[in-house]
Amino acid sequence: MTELRYNPLLGDWTMVATHRQNRPNMPKGGCPFCPGSGKVPEHYDVLKYDNDFPALMSNPPEADQVGSALYKTKRAYGKCEVILYSPNHTTTLPELSVEHLEKLIDLWTNRFVALSQEANHEYIMIFENRGEECGVTMPHPHGQIYAYSWIPLKIRTELENCHTYYTTHGSCLICDMNQAELDFQKRVIYENEHFLAYIPFFTDYPYGLFIVSKNHKTALTDFTQEEKRSLALMLKCMTGAMDTLFHRLFPYMMVIHQRPVHGQAVKDYYHFHIEFYSPMRDESKLKYYASSEMGAWAPANPLAVEETSKNLRKSFQEYLEQEGRIDKCRD
Repeated sequence: MTELRYNPLLGDWTMVATHRQNRPNMPKGGCPFCPGSGKVPEHYDVLKYDNDFPALMSNPPEADQVGSALYKTKRAYGKCEVILYSPNHTTTLPELSVEHLEKLIDLWTNRFVALSQEANHEYIMIFENRGEECGVTMPHPHGQIYAYSWIPLKIRTELENCHTYYTTHGSCLICDMNQAELDFQKRVIYENEHFLAYIPFFTDYPYGLFIVSKNHKTALTDFTQEEKRSLALMLKCMTGAMDTLFHRLFPYMMVIHQRPVHGQAVKDYYHFHIEFYSPMRDESKLKYYASSEMGAWAPANPLAVEETSKNLRKSFQEYLEQEGRIDKCRD
């Protein structure tokens, strides 16, 4: 079964994909993403791979006849892609060179453009789940792209609030957030010429880092190659700092927020940024989304972000001092 089911309480759609139960779980033997598997080319740097167990499809089956006027169903149009970061099975994102990460960002951009051409696609989400704590089933370094046939509720809420702020204040909310964080400074981790990294005032995760373009841009397609290189540098630096924080692979969910496919109307008030959600609050403790968070969307952060920002900033400096990396995060 693959279909969409409408939630009338939230005005949003739930993806139903029962065939995903058959996904392999942390294979100990051969990896389908490694050269020699027969699934991928023998030589590649970064690669787009169509998901073997997609929740959304270009030509989905008809929805099951279980819906009604109240409980609507529809076909699960869309696309699910896997983006392979490297042919090396154990290389992590911060271990990749800036030049290699530029190729990854170029691939993300190319896929955003290509998927935006499909008539059924309304929103393209590029993301990465990292670590077993975030439910990762394949350890090979990779991210994913989902092309939705609707604008999901969280993105829709963000767009609406940015629009309301713009109509009230005449400025971009995220531009003003950037300035507020720069003025306060204590939550800023790092900045280069084109991007700013900080743990924002309001985040519900202790290490809920944001990476935000300094210039008002709405999507990957807006960036020059110089800006993409700055973004590659920023991704390398911040994920390296995360891994240094607790001296272990740092689990996270990384999500790129950019304009919808038909997003020309939002260009004045929406702003490209990347959000990280990590369950780690200590080297041996997890921050769970429990009843209040899930039932009421009333998040509770167990730590003050002014303190966690200081911790991550210190880890970033330690990362810079590691042999062979001292100049890797400099423009």
